[in-house]
Amino acid sequence: MKFKFIKKLLLLPFILGILPLGSCSRNENKLTIAEVTHSVFYAPMYVAKNKGYFDEVGLEVDIITTPGADKVMAALLSKDAQIGLMGPEATVYVYQNGQKDYAINFAQLTQKDGSFLLGRDKVDTFSYDILKGKTIIGGRKGGMPEMTLEYVLKKNGLTITQNGENPDADVNIRTDVSFDATTGVFVAGESDFCTAFEPVGTQIEKQGKGYIIASLGELLNEEVPYTCFSSLKSYLNKNEDKLTRFTKAIIKGLDYVNNNKPEDIASYLQKDFSSSSNEELINVINNYKKIKAWPIEMNFTKKSFDKLIDIVKEANELEKDVVVPYEKLVINQIINTAK
Repeated sequence: MKFKFIKKLLLLPFILGILPLGSCSRNENKLTIAEVTHSVFYAPMYVAKNKGYFDEVGLEVDIITTPGADKVMAALLSKDAQIGLMGPEATVYVYQNGQKDYAINFAQLTQKDGSFLLGRDKVDTFSYDILKGKTIIGGRKGGMPEMTLEYVLKKNGLTITQNGENPDADVNIRTDVSFDATTGVFVAGESDFCTAFEPVGTQIEKQGKGYIIASLGELLNEEVPYTCFSSLKSYLNKNEDKLTRFTKAIIKGLDYVNNNKPEDIASYLQKDFSSSSNEELINVINNYKKIKAWPIEMNFTKKSFDKLIDIVKEANELEKDVVVPYEKLVINQIINTAK
């Protein structure tokens, strides 16, 4: 079912030049987090970093960007990172393929799809009809952005094809473009629409190269564990205290983001998003606050897990009769201890 995915994961550390970092094990207070994309969507983590919340719990945290959940998982498996911030679908794939030291989700950072649909023209009122007969660059096949896009379109009565396989379908979704190249390909003039995270969407709009026409999180209008923190089972079993301290800092960052004005939040993001103006960051934070992207509680519920599995199955990335055990892939003990 996902053997190609696992093969790619095993090869990626060598392709990318990622090798296990023994230095991480020598510094028991250091953590490397591999984020799936560099986005204001993960504002609570950057607030925790820049307000000193990690320092308060005695942790030295390094954040690296590894575009795509497949690459984040490769970083975990290679021991190059101890925590992955990614869509939890990758943990499902690895578990279903029999990986003994699989990744476990221990905290949920976002509860809505954080991507936005970009078109070439301004749209005052979004309608699904404008997508008929068009092509959308959706990202990597089997990734949360692409699968959620499919789920939303099908839910609203549109038929889907990938990479032009069925010319009679309403919408063609391109999955042949790597996750980190989607917007670049769109700006270069290919396809009618694409999906993008912030602040990239806003930056493209400012350049006059495209326009945000809809929020995928708003269109889905359901809570889903879109991005979660995960660690390998072996690491989690030996480092529960460290992960608890990490989660305690993230909870403080999440509380700050949920309870403060965008203007105040933006000041703690500028260091890591230096290509964005303060005004741009404020607008982006407002966009994410509007769709309630960030949860009040980081607990990963079975209801939200089941919604994730529904989306994965609807995209035909899992067979319909497959049972994925929530109790194996999700642990809330760390969050409960960190509160």
